Amino acid sequence: QVQLVESGGGLVQAGGSLRLSCAASGRPFGTYAMGWFRQAPGKEREFVAAISPFGGSTSYADAVKGRFTISRDNAKNTVYLQMNSLKPEDTAVYYCARGRRSWVTEDEYDYWGQGTQVTVSS
Repeated sequence: QVQLVESGGGLVQAGGSLRLSCAASGRPFGTYAMGWFRQAPGKEREFVAAISPFGGSTSYADAVKGRFTISRDNAKNTVYLQMNSLKPEDTAVYYCARGRRSWVTEDEYDYWGQGTQVTVSS
């Protein structure tokens, strides 16, 4: 059984930074792509970023390119999302997810965390 637990969310002013973490249980963590998604109130869940098993490939939504960085530490079974220059429109619940394979499309994630709230004030 795979469990994903996010942490690091909170309230931050516009222009500030937060670092989200997602700790995964179950093996082998280093075999699968990992991703971050978010869902704002009244909106559909949207893709934010993804990373391949050893970090060699990453992908970002246009809305966060240049501001967010996804990374992972396979020894700690953890994936991170460093969020800089935050904007009020980044306010959402952020979810991490595990892909079905080493690289996947946005609809090929099969395990999800419970989410962590990020609120950016103007």
